[in-house]
Amino acid sequence: MKHYIFFVLLLWTSTLFANGTKPGAQDVRVTATVSKNVVGTGEPFEISFSVNGNIESFNPPALSGFQIVGGPNQSSSYSSINGNTTASMSVSYDLVAAKEGEYVIGPATVVVNGKQIRSNAVKIKVVKGRAAPQGNQGNAAPQGDKVAEGNSTDISKRLFLRAVANKTNVFIGEQFSVSYKLYTNIDLVDNGLDKLPDFNGFWSQEIKNNSQNVQWEIESYNGVKYHVATLKQIILFPERFGKLTLDPLAMTFVVRQAAPTNDPIEQFFGGAYKDMKYKIKSTPITINVKPLPDAGKPDGFNGAVGNFSISANLDKSSVKANEAINYTLKITGSGNLKLLKAPELTLPADIEKYDPKVSDDIKETMSGVSGSRGYSYLLIPRHEGNYTIEPLKFSYFNPNTEKYVSLSSGSFSVKVAKGDPGSNVTTYAAGGQQDVKMLAKDIAYIKTGSSKLTKDGEGFYGSALYYALLCTGPILFLAALGYRKWYRENNRDLARVKGRNANKIAAKHLANAQKQLLNGDKKSFYEDVYKGLYGYLSDKLNISAADLNKENIREQLKLKNVNDSLIDQLTETLDLCEMARYAPISGISEQEVFDKAKTIINDIENNV
Repeated sequence: MKHYIFFVLLLWTSTLFANGTKPGAQDVRVTATVSKNVVGTGEPFEISFSVNGNIESFNPPALSGFQIVGGPNQSSSYSSINGNTTASMSVSYDLVAAKEGEYVIGPATVVVNGKQIRSNAVKIKVVKGRAAPQGNQGNAAPQGDKVAEGNSTDISKRLFLRAVANKTNVFIGEQFSVSYKLYTNIDLVDNGLDKLPDFNGFWSQEIKNNSQNVQWEIESYNGVKYHVATLKQIILFPERFGKLTLDPLAMTFVVRQAAPTNDPIEQFFGGAYKDMKYKIKSTPITINVKPLPDAGKPDGFNGAVGNFSISANLDKSSVKANEAINYTLKITGSGNLKLLKAPELTLPADIEKYDPKVSDDIKETMSGVSGSRGYSYLLIPRHEGNYTIEPLKFSYFNPNTEKYVSLSSGSFSVKVAKGDPGSNVTTYAAGGQQDVKMLAKDIAYIKTGSSKLTKDGEGFYGSALYYALLCTGPILFLAALGYRKWYRENNRDLARVKGRNANKIAAKHLANAQKQLLNGDKKSFYEDVYKGLYGYLSDKLNISAADLNKENIREQLKLKNVNDSLIDQLTETLDLCEMARYAPISGISEQEVFDKAKTIINDIENNV
């Protein structure tokens, strides 16, 4: 009996050790890199965060002092060598610095396998930049020359910026494009970028221009001919519904104009001129973003919006046990391809699946993002038999027809023969794959020395500790059953669960808002306070995001006997946050707004 107990304990310990040292296990690292450590003002550069694992969540650093002109762009890779599976992902942003100085971009925070990891910080030195002259407009003014400020209204009809969107009425996730164009019929000497547009509420993808020089064209606008240059082209995907505003592009130009003179020689040769500086910006665009309809939404819909088709392929239909096969799914079409999540593949229990390798063949044009995204799953059947891989289901919303479409791949049959002897007994070491050595498989040695015989009751078997440990298993099993029953009853009502956790979700948003406040990012601060209050009210009052408005909030709070004074304070704070997202406010500090929002949530928790 002693040998039996020892054997069971040894087997249990070996299993734990084997599970703790899976093939391919490695230390997860997050590395931040930049394309340039020294950049000029107005010069774009890229910052990338690379992780040797699958990212569960990503929290970028505060990019104070920089404008985001592209991204976030995400890429991933996957490889399996001798059963050792590795995955890596990266998230990158295209940035532009507006002012000179030395900056430190703090670490990003990611969660991989439930563990929070921080990247390294990056130092950037920004020096004075100088934009090249536009087209054949003559020589630039010498650096350091003083140029007088002009009134932009004086030349508003001869020099202006336009933001042109191909759509202003879209659904959440529906792609549309925006072009920022410069119109001029006056001599330009120099130019500089003041502010790039913000795309809050959108996922953006800039269309890269391979040409280093701006291309000029002749275009008639309002009956007047202009030299027109397209400065920037962006593809946008709305991430929330409502009326969202695209902020303007702001630039400064030095314009050469004729100057009056009394010198007859200068008048004859036309050589009198003066350089004037003008600040101009494009007109903001309002985009009406509609929520996706609930009617007809398929189960398992993951937010794909566009027009897609799918195809699936299995490279082998007959294998031996423990041999690998590849299942490939390809999604082709146009829409938010880069935002698609890997579809969930349903497999028999005896087939092991690894995370898919993602491969993209995508192009960005003014007509949108189109191409294909492939998911390659590595599958390993562990036992012989005949198996069926069920069809993979994929659904998307078509904004043109305003209807959901459900697609299904074909099913695949796999015949698995008995594997080679020992094929499923494999160990991995630093030097690669090694044979498992079996020790003491012949006659055991004669044991010498003291036998250490004991009487019944003196050893572990039959002792009080033995019976106590014997009873521990059933007791823990009954306790687990009781806990499962309590957990199911306590979480049966999803509305109550959301209401119970509403305060925790709001606390996360407010904590992030306080972080933005410490970083001096007032716009992001009000954005997080606004999200925290609306998210809290949606969960606490069980109101869907589509029906969440001030009238419904007031009505539901009154039904829960919340006093009018508290409701008025809530409405005032929401209005204040919404206004502060678009224009500066005065009369109240950000800390007072933060404390007020926190107090309102606590008061509602005490009343409801």
